[in-house]
Amino acid sequence: MDHNELWQNVLGEVEVQISRPNFLTWLKNSQLMGKNEKDGVALVGLPNNFAKEWVKNRYHKLILGSLRNFDTSVRSVNYTVISGTPNQIQCAKAKKTEDLGKPQLPLVESRVDPRTNLNPKYTFASYIIGSSNELAHAAAQAVVNDVGKKYNPLFIYGGVGLGKTHLMQAVGNAIHEKYSGKVNVLYTTSEKFINDVVWSVRNKRMEDMKKKHRDVDVLIIDDIQFIGGKPATELEFFHTFNALHENNKQIILSSDRPPAAIPTLEERLRSRFEGGMIADITYPDYEMRLAILKTKIQNQGLDIEDAVTEHIAAKVQKNIRELDGVLNKIAFFQQCKNKKIDIKKVDEIIQETSTVSTKNITANDVLKSVSDFFEIPLNDLINKGRKQEVVEPRQIAMYLMREFLKMSYPHIGEKLGKRDHTTVIHAYEKIQKEMTQDSNLNQKILLIKENLNKV
Repeated sequence: MDHNELWQNVLGEVEVQISRPNFLTWLKNSQLMGKNEKDGVALVGLPNNFAKEWVKNRYHKLILGSLRNFDTSVRSVNYTVISGTPNQIQCAKAKKTEDLGKPQLPLVESRVDPRTNLNPKYTFASYIIGSSNELAHAAAQAVVNDVGKKYNPLFIYGGVGLGKTHLMQAVGNAIHEKYSGKVNVLYTTSEKFINDVVWSVRNKRMEDMKKKHRDVDVLIIDDIQFIGGKPATELEFFHTFNALHENNKQIILSSDRPPAAIPTLEERLRSRFEGGMIADITYPDYEMRLAILKTKIQNQGLDIEDAVTEHIAAKVQKNIRELDGVLNKIAFFQQCKNKKIDIKKVDEIIQETSTVSTKNITANDVLKSVSDFFEIPLNDLINKGRKQEVVEPRQIAMYLMREFLKMSYPHIGEKLGKRDHTTVIHAYEKIQKEMTQDSNLNQKILLIKENLNKV
């Protein structure tokens, strides 16, 4: 079998051994780039550095074992980042212009600065500004102009796919350019930071860990919420934070929620995060989505009618990554299949891109996700108590069970303390109405939905 057939067989075997959301997130867009017949090393391509690190750390043994099941000559697996948009890579494969044994695509890693981990494609010039992110953008630019002295730390939070990583890397790139590389910048993810701590402890190399993260002028850490509940990592970051802050070194952090809402985070870290500037990025409105689409269409050289573009902006409301997914599929149809894209075809693509399976999600999953998000005991959520702090979470749970699982009002009432169905109707209509007026409530619900999608 060729490389493509081999990898499809491997993916089929891996898919049944991990959760569906994890498979779609980390492995759906992976590829077997080639295999060195001499030493038996297979090269697996992934769409970005975060996916590369995650797959390498979490699924390496599973992938290697599956590869060997189909090809006993495979002895080891290496991972790399493949450049180009997914549709460009897919199109190249469809036209068979690429020799998988000798990959012709340049690697994104060759463009990422190995000293800073910054990708130069993330700039302020390519960042679309609107009402949903103007505060975060203004704070980010202020940091560039006054590194370490204004808004330190800068804490940016918002839902998945809203541009937090783009903005943080834009700050790093702007600082690197403005100060001609004399200000040392380091970008990393919390996952990488955690792995560094674990490796340093096991190998008794903590001094290397300290030097790497404290001998910088700007430390940028993405998805800081993941360090919560990991004592060794929290302790190391606490001391790193203090060492940098006391010397007026800039700290920039991102999270999917504000510091006060990060579960299991130590109070001393929470207070330090709240001691600087906290800026949120909310979900983009129609005008901003349209501006983002037009910019991406122009950059990719696509030919899409204005009416179709406006239809996409109106239909795709969740996040920027979903817009990317729709555009990538449209580009594939245009460039590889030479098909005209009309509104009917766009609706099909949006349906394919946006559909979330709920067949494995239960009412108990909804209740647990809500209780975890708000950090309240599950029993408080489902019993007949009327504690004020439980009212909103309980109403959100009712809304999600109706909206997400299509449960009947009486059934929902039965699950939540044997309440009357009229109470559930009131809660559903109340949350539905307030979501159109309260962006914070809308964001809470979307984040809980995103967590549910990973069940």
